[in-house]
Amino acid sequence: MRKYAFRDAPDQPKVRINERIRLTPVRLIDEEGEQVGVVPVDEALQMARSKGLDLVEVAATSRPIVCKIMDYGRFRYEQEKKAREARRHQTQIEVKEVKYRPNINIHDFDTKTRLARKFLDKGKHVKITIMFRRREMRRPENGFEILRRIAEALADIAKVDRMPTELEGRDLTMVIRPIKS
Repeated sequence: MRKYAFRDAPDQPKVRINERIRLTPVRLIDEEGEQVGVVPVDEALQMARSKGLDLVEVAATSRPIVCKIMDYGRFRYEQEKKAREARRHQTQIEVKEVKYRPNINIHDFDTKTRLARKFLDKGKHVKITIMFRRREMRRPENGFEILRRIAEALADIAKVDRMPTELEGRDLTMVIRPIKS
């Protein structure tokens, strides 16, 4: 036997179907959505089999558990289809990071701010990080001053989402996002 054979094992279904449902009695709903009532599992399974369908556990937490007679393959297909549709409509916000130092030169400041402006024009959020080293840690107000200057320089196209109040380790981090136009 292979060392990690359990990794290749197929996933167990998240919902119990047919013989995997062990708790009895169950509240049964037929294929039209009509409530049949509270019946033993064996009887519900027999009804599902006579119609050529599966007995699927719908609500496992309620007592008695709720089971529905349906075609499990079709049910799974519909669930996957809904999940794919939900993933497709989800928008992923991309965050770009621009790093500054507290004793940055004017030209470097302008270049990095121009880069942040370019990211904002593309509709991305920008994380501005001021990185401190050794003695620079004694003067965090220099970092706050740079963040204030960046916010002023980008005020026409961006809005500050999160402004730091104190040092986070050795960094000051501000998040800005584009203004919707």
